[in-house]
Amino acid sequence: MHMLTLASFLFFTGLVAFITWRITRRDDHSSTTGYFLAGRSLTFPLIAGSLLMTNLSTEQMVGLNGAAFADGLSVMAWEVVAVIALVALALFFLPRFLKSGITTLPQLLEIRFDKGTQLITNVIFLIAYAVILLPIILYSGAIGLQGMLDLQGLTGIQSSSTLLWLTVWIVGIIGAIYALFGGLRTVAVSDTLNGIGLLVGGFVVVYFGLQAVSGGTGIMEGWSILKQSDPDKLNSIGGSEQQVPFFTLFTGVFLINLFYWSTNQQIIQRTLAAKNLAEGQKGVLLTGLFKLLGPLYLVLPGIIAYNLYADQGVQADEAYGHLVFNVLPPYLTGFFAAVMVGAILSSFNSALNSTTTIFSLGIYKGVLNKDATEQEVVKSGKIFGWIMAIITMIIAPLLAGQDSLFGYLQKMNAIYFIPILAVVLVGLLTKRVPPMAAKITLVGGCLLIAAGYFVPPFNLLPEIMNEFHFVALVFALLVVMMLIVGKLRPRETDWVQEHVGGVDLTPWKGALPSGVALIILVIIIYISFAG
Repeated sequence: MHMLTLASFLFFTGLVAFITWRITRRDDHSSTTGYFLAGRSLTFPLIAGSLLMTNLSTEQMVGLNGAAFADGLSVMAWEVVAVIALVALALFFLPRFLKSGITTLPQLLEIRFDKGTQLITNVIFLIAYAVILLPIILYSGAIGLQGMLDLQGLTGIQSSSTLLWLTVWIVGIIGAIYALFGGLRTVAVSDTLNGIGLLVGGFVVVYFGLQAVSGGTGIMEGWSILKQSDPDKLNSIGGSEQQVPFFTLFTGVFLINLFYWSTNQQIIQRTLAAKNLAEGQKGVLLTGLFKLLGPLYLVLPGIIAYNLYADQGVQADEAYGHLVFNVLPPYLTGFFAAVMVGAILSSFNSALNSTTTIFSLGIYKGVLNKDATEQEVVKSGKIFGWIMAIITMIIAPLLAGQDSLFGYLQKMNAIYFIPILAVVLVGLLTKRVPPMAAKITLVGGCLLIAAGYFVPPFNLLPEIMNEFHFVALVFALLVVMMLIVGKLRPRETDWVQEHVGGVDLTPWKGALPSGVALIILVIIIYISFAG
């Protein structure tokens, strides 16, 4: 059984690597546009596949299904509300990003405000990715992989600590090779291939899970049993004691989704590489359609696991792995583990690629060596990428013992998500707000949210009003502060965004109706499952 699982795992992993190499082996990896933006050549299937896979990793597959095991369908907010943020990206943000021809989000803030604002944002992104994002991806991936492939049994290594370090370093090195030798298009192609595998694998888990619920009498029978035995778990409206209370959908949950999908460098870099605006919009809105399917493979398995294993003492974050081990045949377990490795590598190498892009163009070219050639900029990115990868691989195993990685990630992300989102929105929607307002918001906003989380007595406020309402309150305060500074100390001249002529900005004719249709579908889904 072990050998069959391992063989199918190695076959699928090798197949993705080979196809990716065949497709991208003649790409331009020496220029900054070729390496960091795939030569601005991405079409909508690659953009959608890459967006979907960059977002998906083990902390989501395991964490979100674990949250569903505890709270039920209401945690689908992280998938479904994302659709509204993707519509905002397609219709509002992306045309403005492509108009300025930017490679990184901090570049937009330099164009709108000044170089100091860009530098502060670069540093915030680099620290956040190095300390929060990259280590969590590697750690959660290594833990998920250990259980799914039974690495203790396969390797004979009994020390969980030794096995953790070994798994983290193997996955980290493979991910770094993908990201640092291949550039963005290699990442995008491997993402798309793994994305197909993840969608297929995710639905296969649901199929076998529902069969297990019904005792083999069919998936519709399994669904009926779920509805009868656990109706509370199938309520889309979250209660006040749950992780995602319903009214937070309109405050912090929406704002965190809006930042994540529209101004997060790791995500938007795929859209900045679009061949033209129309391809970018199609890719983003197709991602929105796929996100509507998210609850089926990111939430429903957690509810199935609750039905099957709630009385067996299974912990929430163990639920998804437990389900996969028990319901999938061995050859499919190996395939699914390979897909999960793809998800880990995708999130890791996408974040690493974004990190090198920010460093090379923002810090190296912008500050350290302003006269650097294209080749020197790319080389600096690769060297910095390896340094970051090594630091991450050292930090990741030290996260062992965290209570809830998914909750920890959302909480820590809000510290820098909210201030950057405030600066980007106010920057794009106003003409006279000065650079000083942006700098105060970036530094002050991060400190304010961190104080609300960790510094007494300020940490009482998020407890009293819910964390998500708290970050929304901070967002509103930051926006008001920027507007006040804009009135009292405005720029001398109006800011006018110039079109640099990088790509064709003719919008896709179907963008607006598709966006409206997606939002209507979000409302229908919530109403259909409202208890």
